[in-house]
Amino acid sequence: MILMLLAFGILSGAQAPARTGQAPASSEASQVSALLERFPDAGRQSVLIVATRADGSMLTRTDIEQLAALRPAPATGAPMAPVISEDGAAALLSTPIAVGSDSTATAAVIANLRAELSAAAPPGLVLQVTGGPAFGADIAAAFDGADLTLLLVTILIVAVLLILTYRSPVLWLVPLTVIAVADGLAGRVSAAAGSWWNLAFDAGIVSVLVFGAGTNYALLLISRYREELHRTDDHRAALSTAWRASAPAILASNVTVVLALFTLLFATIPMTRGLGIPAAIGLLIALAAVLFVLPPLLAVCGRRVFWPMIPRPGVRPAHGRAWRALASRVSAHPTRSLLGGLALLAVMATGLPATSLGLDQVQKFRGASPSASGLETLSAHFPPGAAQPIWIVTDTDAAPAVVAAAGGVEGVTQVRPTGQSRDGALTTVMATSAYSPGTAPSLAQIGGLRTAVHAIEGASAMVGGAVAADVDARAGNEQDLRRVPPLVLAVSFLVLLVVLRALVAPAVLLLVNLVSAVAAIGGGAWLSRMVFEQQALDLQVPILAFLFLVALGIDYTIFLVHRARHEADRLGTRAGMIEAVAHTGSVITSAGIVLAAVFAALGVLPLVTLGQLGLIVGVGVLVDTLVVRTVIVPALFALAGERMWWPGKLLPTRGESTYEHRAHSAVAR
Repeated sequence: MILMLLAFGILSGAQAPARTGQAPASSEASQVSALLERFPDAGRQSVLIVATRADGSMLTRTDIEQLAALRPAPATGAPMAPVISEDGAAALLSTPIAVGSDSTATAAVIANLRAELSAAAPPGLVLQVTGGPAFGADIAAAFDGADLTLLLVTILIVAVLLILTYRSPVLWLVPLTVIAVADGLAGRVSAAAGSWWNLAFDAGIVSVLVFGAGTNYALLLISRYREELHRTDDHRAALSTAWRASAPAILASNVTVVLALFTLLFATIPMTRGLGIPAAIGLLIALAAVLFVLPPLLAVCGRRVFWPMIPRPGVRPAHGRAWRALASRVSAHPTRSLLGGLALLAVMATGLPATSLGLDQVQKFRGASPSASGLETLSAHFPPGAAQPIWIVTDTDAAPAVVAAAGGVEGVTQVRPTGQSRDGALTTVMATSAYSPGTAPSLAQIGGLRTAVHAIEGASAMVGGAVAADVDARAGNEQDLRRVPPLVLAVSFLVLLVVLRALVAPAVLLLVNLVSAVAAIGGGAWLSRMVFEQQALDLQVPILAFLFLVALGIDYTIFLVHRARHEADRLGTRAGMIEAVAHTGSVITSAGIVLAAVFAALGVLPLVTLGQLGLIVGVGVLVDTLVVRTVIVPALFALAGERMWWPGKLLPTRGESTYEHRAHSAVAR
């Protein structure tokens, strides 16, 4: 605890980097963004001001003259002359602003600009700010206070569920305090790591992982502690036995998720790759807090911390009877139970074929944002592509040919050179699309533009901008989907091999986890479409959901099968699994409900991406806990019997289980 408090002080000023990095660093859009730094106005970007009358009527000559005279203070230059729409009901002004060092700083500039325009708006006119910088600023502004809201909601959820689990007005405070301190420290350490290694990541996901996994570890340890208190008067000996018995499973489950997170280092999308190390750091801190800070606090409190349901020696707990009855029924009818569980997963998976990927700028927000509203107004009167122009960087000598080639691409309404680099070697060309940014025609148009300008010999032309970055991000996410999931499965398989010392059981359990994860993504995508009317998943959701579902699903597999492996030495595989379910069913279910609820808390954040991730992982964890661990896995073990442990063999013992014998012997020593 002292070391944690010292780390708090040392890292108190650490700041997490901004949420950036949608396209791979090596992509064409990223290269264009880097080349634009060589231009004199590199620190400036243009935002669009859309002007309409509040009553929807046509603009008057006086309105247009007043718009031309606008000089908002945050702008670094005078706006271009107003461009009037064909219907005469809207005007479009482009004004340069000095962007900040990150999206948060730019958000402040955009907020000042909107305040100035609101105060200076001519009578009867509505002025809306939109465009690329405005969208980025709105995303950053949407998170003002959102992380604190997420933290408070998460703490409330964990507190309520711990109270319901322990049925004690006191006990829940101990693990919640430890995990909250661990989360605070994890936030500072991960922010420092992000700054040191220039990692872009979402701090909210790290916080959810720390609370979810930390609570699961605490539930497993305290559940085992309560079980041992029914066997001995010495609460410290009971705690020591519980620690030794549960630490291997907790450590194995933590290592699984941490190693799975490290596979994100092979991702190409910066926001995906950047999450791996900070999230792994957070989970390691949660592990250390539960294994080394929580036990001393429990030892000080003693068995009275369970008041009013204080466990006493010789009193058999009744909470395992229902789970024992369920496991016995599943084992008595394994084929029927297995087919029923797989049928549910198959139904959930039917939501996957109709799932599409990719959200446009408007769809990324849960509620209406000022820039999205401005885009809708702009699209009603102008070519919608004007909100996010396409930027082409080319050698200056080839600029006329590039302009001609780009102008011949279908859907391009305007092309013009806009400036030269400081050395005059490069020229920027701005193309305006007739298509709304992020739609299928606009994405396909980027490919057409690249084909056209790449064919110009000696031009070295490249196409960038927000829409081009979206195209490159989609390609990068597809590449990550082919690369990362196999690595996650390989890591999980290796951990199961070490924990179970067998080949058949790890292969079967990993296959079940894979099927469960796919079914959860399909079911979550269906709910997203039908309940929340979100017709597509964000690009990063499938890969992150898969990682969390598989890695966290392995957690519960380890909690259950680690116990079953030792009980099988005494009772045989079928009876050993029944015994394992009886002892772990309650804690695994409680842990699963806590984890699902914590991930669901991501829905309080303003971005659809995080809400979709929370929904899919939450649904998946519940199905994994209530169906896979309680029905499918016991049915498979009942069908396979001792063959599950091949090529290993069970070690016949009598009396207490090997699991208990080893723990008690260790305490005696």
